Amino acid sequence: MMKYIYLITTISLMAITHTLAQHYEVRKIPVAGLQITGRGDSPAWQDAAELSAFSYPWREDTPPSTAFRALWDGIYFYFLYRATGPVIVTPQTGEPEKDVLSSSRVEIFFKADDNMDPYYTLELDALGRIFDAECRYYRHVDAAWAWPEGQLIVRASRDEGGYTVEGAISIGSLQQLGMLHANRLQAGLYRAEYLPHTDGPTETRWISWIQPDSAKPDFHIPSSFGLLVLQE
Repeated sequence: MMKYIYLITTISLMAITHTLAQHYEVRKIPVAGLQITGRGDSPAWQDAAELSAFSYPWREDTPPSTAFRALWDGIYFYFLYRATGPVIVTPQTGEPEKDVLSSSRVEIFFKADDNMDPYYTLELDALGRIFDAECRYYRHVDAAWAWPEGQLIVRASRDEGGYTVEGAISIGSLQQLGMLHANRLQAGLYRAEYLPHTDGPTETRWISWIQPDSAKPDFHIPSSFGLLVLQE
């Protein structure tokens, strides 16, 4: 009997630990306390916890460093990505949204629940270009959709070590889209790394905060999301 009690307790503790690991606390700052420059150089970012637990879900090796931070002030949800790596791919064919999907980029997905009907994607490259879409499970993507006008700011910068993407999303738009509930956002945090090869096609490596429950690369599923908790 004690053996079974121990087993149940161990499984419960593992489940609790897994759930806690999927949470990130978004600290609150004074209104207008942060300037979006694309460099992440506002002093306010020093108050944000750094989330650096990103991994290759479908590879055994260690990915380049990815760090995420978030803050909010009651009016905007702010986010900051720092992606390091020796290669940054940013094709420029004159079709910015399509080019983003072939670029080195970071991503944020939002869902209201596991039905994912709808859910929203923001894919952001090192030039600050945006691919945004309204989606419905499974992988029904409306690429013509756009985030509510004037409710999203994204800026980016590059340097020798990698790139930085910084943005602000209005709380009003998150509420309008039905993504924010009781100061909680169900969000997926990802990165696409592109490695060109002279003797073959460009290799794509996928990086994620959460280990999705999928044997093949796929972020468009409920298990790839974690929880962002907006503190008061």
